Amino acid sequence: MPDRKHETHYLIAGASHAALAALHAIRLVDGDRPLTVIAKDDSLPYSPTVLPYVVSGRSDPDTVLLRDDKYFADHNVCYLRGRHVTSLNTAEHAATLSDGIRVRFEKLLLATGARPAVPPIPGLAESPYHALRTLEDARRLRERLPTTCHAVVIGGGLIGMHAAENVRKGGARVTVIEMQAHVLPAYFDADAAARIERAFATAGVEIRTGARVERIIPGAPDSTLELTDGTRVTADLLLVGTGVVPVTDYLDGSGIATDHGILVDDTMRTNDPSVWAAGDVARARDFFGSAPVLNGILPDAVEQGRIAGMAMAGDHAVRPYRGAVPLNTFGFFGNHALAVGSNLAPPGADVMLRADPAGDRYLKIVLHQDRLHGIFGINVPFDAGVMWELIVRRVELGPLRARFLEQPQETARTLMSRLWR
Repeated sequence: MPDRKHETHYLIAGASHAALAALHAIRLVDGDRPLTVIAKDDSLPYSPTVLPYVVSGRSDPDTVLLRDDKYFADHNVCYLRGRHVTSLNTAEHAATLSDGIRVRFEKLLLATGARPAVPPIPGLAESPYHALRTLEDARRLRERLPTTCHAVVIGGGLIGMHAAENVRKGGARVTVIEMQAHVLPAYFDADAAARIERAFATAGVEIRTGARVERIIPGAPDSTLELTDGTRVTADLLLVGTGVVPVTDYLDGSGIATDHGILVDDTMRTNDPSVWAAGDVARARDFFGSAPVLNGILPDAVEQGRIAGMAMAGDHAVRPYRGAVPLNTFGFFGNHALAVGSNLAPPGADVMLRADPAGDRYLKIVLHQDRLHGIFGINVPFDAGVMWELIVRRVELGPLRARFLEQPQETARTLMSRLWR
């Protein structure tokens, strides 16, 4: 345990993918100067992506850790569990933690992530509800499943749909309520989403789109949700999956520039030269537009963390961030969906759609100025990482354009093999 005052050269606030990528990048070039990691959970690091599988019982919560104690010892890291930053004094290079410890630093990475967004539904605060953002959330939800008859999930985004599937696999009846016209609107169009919704319906999950919860009547054991269309839904387990918001409240008065997230440049540096930010909390360059964006996906968190760590350590090999490109993979009831790039076709773009109207296979490719702009598939195999590289490298398809539209997987690998030589 450190004293009430603790000094370190590098301070990393957060312990998930962005933080760990930064730590690794720092230690590649600087193995000696003190490095401290602040973890809000009273556990070793884990990936939020495994939480739905902890809920269903597919994954044991004790086996999903990303690093062990030996890793931190071997890399000369002071790992402080069960704490979070409550305030930051940039003038004094000091962070105050939730247990009162004051940590002085030379360089700071803010990788504090995001917390569940709780919609302002009347009655929700008075109702027992679950979220799914931490390992403890997953454990609590798992403990409730054996006594759950009907679960209602508010929100049909990735969090809500992952949770719905795994709660269903845990044995409960599930209803998903999504206010948009179809599920996963940030990643798929209506045609693709309809196939996903059919798979959920076949598995016994009711999907109610275009529906909004007007109020909740708390009860025990059941709560009643009143929808704007006048119908009511009763549930003995309520899960809120309406997205996340960056954790930035500890920055009040710090002078760090924020706007629905921490604003960073192309090396993940904030407006303070000694502070960087990465992951779900950082608003960085958008690959497809001019305004900075939050891009809360795992590959981007790793990329941003790596760049931040290299910049903090003075690694001359650091290259600027190329911009946020969405990349999501979604496995559901034996099916597999992939979404890479932007689903919004810019003016002049070419869109190729290949889908079986009655089947479960779907492929959409968006090309703009002879370059890949986005690719979206359901049960059509392609390497999401390779497609992401084609987009961020702005690779011109040229004479391989027609072949790419017919065989995107093989053609993309051919193109990248030439670039990686």
